[in-house]
Amino acid sequence: MSEKITFTEGKLQVPDYPVIPFIEGDGVGPEIWQSAQTIFDKAIEKAYGDKRRVEWKQVLAGGKAFDQTGSWMPDETMTAFKDYLVGIKGPLTTPIGGGIRSLNVALRQELDLFVCLRPVRWFKGVETPVKHPEKVNMTIFRENTEDIYAGIEWLEGTDDAKKLYKFLHEEMGVTKVRFPETSSFGIKPVSIDGSERLVRAAIEYAIAQKAPSITLVHKGNIMKFTEGGFKQWGYALAEREFGDKLFTMNQYDQLKKAQGAEAADKALQAAKAAGKIIVKDVITDAFLQNTLLKPEDYSVIATMNLNGDYISDQLAAMVGGIGIAPGANINYATGHAIFEATHGTAPDIAGEDKANPSSLLLSGAMMFDYLGWFEVGKLISQAMEKLFQKRHATVDLARFMPEGVALPTSQFTEEMVAHL
Repeated sequence: MSEKITFTEGKLQVPDYPVIPFIEGDGVGPEIWQSAQTIFDKAIEKAYGDKRRVEWKQVLAGGKAFDQTGSWMPDETMTAFKDYLVGIKGPLTTPIGGGIRSLNVALRQELDLFVCLRPVRWFKGVETPVKHPEKVNMTIFRENTEDIYAGIEWLEGTDDAKKLYKFLHEEMGVTKVRFPETSSFGIKPVSIDGSERLVRAAIEYAIAQKAPSITLVHKGNIMKFTEGGFKQWGYALAEREFGDKLFTMNQYDQLKKAQGAEAADKALQAAKAAGKIIVKDVITDAFLQNTLLKPEDYSVIATMNLNGDYISDQLAAMVGGIGIAPGANINYATGHAIFEATHGTAPDIAGEDKANPSSLLLSGAMMFDYLGWFEVGKLISQAMEKLFQKRHATVDLARFMPEGVALPTSQFTEEMVAHL
């Protein structure tokens, strides 16, 4: 009998027959969901026989929801994700005009899904634009609720924009708005609380995975109180709560200043030898360059919302593209999580049996790992790599493979099932 997933004493309680809500998505969403659900069910059966099974519960959002209910995000959908804790979704159309700016952002904000988790790794057989994609193996913890994505904006020429500028200029002494009459304005909130819970989640993950390092990526050299604050609050949290398990480059700099470079270097080497995680920070633009030049230097990444958006897509391109990039939005304090395809709706190929379900499949593999059903995620990832090594893939990947065989979505699904 199917049951709800629950969250007790900081841990998910997952029944053998859980109910998991899903949103098909718009554009290619129905095609990739049909493919993914088939593969998920077969992988569960392969791993556990009839001892475990998912009851998939469809909920509506996006274009399909609007057509059927007149609402882009019906209340029932949000309630389902709240009640059932863990869900999965395809790509959604962003409504044009007023109302919800982004359905994805609305879900993240309403459920306080403060971590956008984006693991990036290379699959053998996938062609990429870099020489050594095998060196790219990173997990990005992107803060999901603050920063520019909070959506606090005023359009140029409006009374509200004029009112805000008047306050900034007359009350706060701001003189650096070069063209005040034609400027739109945005507010960038970055908090201690939001930064700390993001960094804490990244450190706990790094400890569990025995990762060698955590990198705080920021633009604190320019935005000193927001992004610079993120860096300082992150270091402080690391040293205060996890001091025995890691060594920060903040401690290194303090030791260097007090005792000299030789003493700081010895402390760093001793920390590495003891298996401690090294916590460091990098300016965002330098990080984007370094990931191309020396990606092996980075493992777990903690960063803010906008930086994380750029970083996630660049790293995805380095291993073959966003078509094989999974993602999740998680609140580790409540257990709520939504796993999702990270690409768009691709309306130009919708209904043509060309769509690549790999992002949704790998997000599903992440979901099953989150549930503790590790065998399912492993089967999916291994089957996918077997296909790619044979140079079998959907057209978006196959076209770059030497002698690649472009499979329709339906045939890709069949071959994935056969290789589980």
